[in-house]
Amino acid sequence: MTGDQSTHSSRSILGGHAPREQRVGSTLPFGDERHLLAHQWLVDEAYLLDEQAYTQWLELLTEDIHYLMPVRVTTAVGTGFDTAPGAAHFDENKYSLSRRVARFLTEHAWTEDPPSRLRHHVTNVRTFATGDDDHLVVDSGVLLFRSRGDVREPALVSAGREDLLRREAGGWRLARRTILVDESVIRMQNLAIFL
Repeated sequence: MTGDQSTHSSRSILGGHAPREQRVGSTLPFGDERHLLAHQWLVDEAYLLDEQAYTQWLELLTEDIHYLMPVRVTTAVGTGFDTAPGAAHFDENKYSLSRRVARFLTEHAWTEDPPSRLRHHVTNVRTFATGDDDHLVVDSGVLLFRSRGDVREPALVSAGREDLLRREAGGWRLARRTILVDESVIRMQNLAIFL
């Protein structure tokens, strides 16, 4: 994943509170218990998102979560950036995420009524230690398949994610997620879902 996570957070509207822990060293071996736990966490999360069990998904988030999906831009080599400064598809904290979830439970969530059929394919998982044993940085690729209704063509979104997982009472929680989509123009009808 390109770019510095703290830079993405510091350029965002809601990123001032974002945890700043960064990766240290090279990737953990695939057999490392921390990697196995992080990988299982991502797979379990994907199933919750596929089932649109968003209330349960919120329980996997820390109170200081920063959930960011910057707008990608196409630039020449050497410009030093590949996202639009200050622009994001998602720039959210726990409160804004919880309000989106609450809206899904009302009759006003017309973008998801009837609900989409979703499948999150998570791959290329790499785990990194940080300077704090209670935090892990996890890179992954995600391919989202989304189908709505019976006549509209299905949509795909491919992205790289950098997550910060924090060990809290009750298990690991997501403290930070930066999503970098692989297209500058998203060809999906709406983004009323979570990546």
